[in-house]
Amino acid sequence: MLELLETWDGESVSIHRDRETGTWMFICVHSTALGSAAGGTRMKHYDRPADALADGMRLSEAMSLKLASVDFPHGGGKAVIALPSTEIPQGDARRRLLHEYGRFINSLGGLYSCAPDMNTSAADMDMIAEVTPYVFCKTEAAGGAGDTAPDTAVGVLHGIRASCRYAFGSDDLSQRSVLVQGAGGVGGRLIELLLEADTKVIATDIDPARLANMRDKGIVVVAPDRALTTPCDVLAPCATGGIINARTIPNLQCRVIAGGANNQLETPADADALRGRGIAYAPDFVINAGGVLHGGGLEEQHWTHEVLESKLAGIGDVIFEIFQRAEREGISTDAAARRIALARMGKATPVSTP
Repeated sequence: MLELLETWDGESVSIHRDRETGTWMFICVHSTALGSAAGGTRMKHYDRPADALADGMRLSEAMSLKLASVDFPHGGGKAVIALPSTEIPQGDARRRLLHEYGRFINSLGGLYSCAPDMNTSAADMDMIAEVTPYVFCKTEAAGGAGDTAPDTAVGVLHGIRASCRYAFGSDDLSQRSVLVQGAGGVGGRLIELLLEADTKVIATDIDPARLANMRDKGIVVVAPDRALTTPCDVLAPCATGGIINARTIPNLQCRVIAGGANNQLETPADADALRGRGIAYAPDFVINAGGVLHGGGLEEQHWTHEVLESKLAGIGDVIFEIFQRAEREGISTDAAARRIALARMGKATPVSTP
């Protein structure tokens, strides 16, 4: 872990260990250039605490870029609750652990505010809020904005339209085929929105029940291992990260990559490889920013739903601006998006660039 801390370009890492369960907790604050840090809380098992720390660092940098890209007044942070086993705690054990985590957040005095992420929910935010005020996206019953996934999907839809406008000269999705990889909260809602736009949808998921349900609805489905090699106009990754890499890029059969998953590229160099193949890539930390606009906009900025809708539509404008800048400067879209974000941060944080 020491080597990770020595080489990271973020601002701070706070570490706590729950003695009762042996759970490690990491809060990684990448930047406070635009305000106190905010970001999701990921709960999962890692083989080593160092792996959890590396995940938190990587994700917190993405949050800095995401928030700056959509000009939202917070810096980037991320928290990881690294469980000692693959078993996800439930009931009283979960409440106790989340209260422990909430007290950990409280000890930072507002440096970081949490929100849901992998294996945490709006209901979990309600429990955390019982011990700390530094929480976004509680349930609507508790006075929060509720589930961020639907508006994340709306932002992705606007990003797909902008990507198609750039790649095909039209944002009419009725002329396009879109393969959605992952039909969970974001991917499932994105599929619904695409069907409403009369898009030819192809879907996949690692959950056989989800696949069967989509097939029963008349949606074309493919096996998970064919997701990256099935011909389509747009590939929309909405599951795990790191799937776009040196091993998969040569076999891609799409013209556009635009989806809701975090950290879709395994390395920044993969964006250059996509550019070399003529595949238009919508940077994930921009296109999936609808969730932070939903939570922070409604709860902290007190936006009306009309204002929120306009902000979500603005994600498409930012994506198109990134494509134009990348073409104009002869760089990858990932590099262009990072430059735009850094400019908005006043270059106060040395985010790595390809």
